[in-house]
Amino acid sequence: MSERVVSVNTGMPREVPHAGSAVMTGIFKAPVDGPVMLGPEGLDGDGQADRSVHGGPFMAAYLYSADDYAWWAAELGRELPPATFGENLTITGFPDAEVRVGDRFRIGPVLVEATIPRTPCFKLGIRMGDKRFVPRFAEAGRLGFYVRVLETGPVAAGDAMTRAGRGTYDVTMAFLGRLHRDGGTAEEFRAALAPGDLLQPGWRTWLGKRLAEVSPGG
Repeated sequence: MSERVVSVNTGMPREVPHAGSAVMTGIFKAPVDGPVMLGPEGLDGDGQADRSVHGGPFMAAYLYSADDYAWWAAELGRELPPATFGENLTITGFPDAEVRVGDRFRIGPVLVEATIPRTPCFKLGIRMGDKRFVPRFAEAGRLGFYVRVLETGPVAAGDAMTRAGRGTYDVTMAFLGRLHRDGGTAEEFRAALAPGDLLQPGWRTWLGKRLAEVSPGG
């Protein structure tokens, strides 16, 4: 199935007011014109404020569906421009329930592989001007997903996006998002760990700890 890139979005970290102080965040991104190089560490001209939880090879780019934007527009009663949620690529199609860990996508000349869903933090609340939006976003289950880059190259608005391969395990972004939000059974956590090294390391650690908590002794 062929979908497309609606916009390519970048932004460097900046200081913004928060709770009487200030924090650095890279969530304020904006669409850019023309092609932008996408490499193993992300898009040229893009950055993250806290590299301990954002960025890196397993989170080189964050993708969010324009179809979910349409849902949010109806939910919030206003239009939302691309990059509102801090994504690098606004795309059509590919909802969380249909994207597995290990799925590969061709975007123009670039090949990427899905790794984990987004887990919203308080900075999304800053971006939306409403700290209550963070749990609302998580509850909606329209999270988008991160990718690692297997073949580098330029990406641009209008590029075709096609699924180039399916992950071996039926571990979708929606499934992982639900586990993170609501918890689950030992069987579900074992299933979530099945993709192994295809998962972002922090997620593997978290899933392992949660498995140990719900199934002491294995």
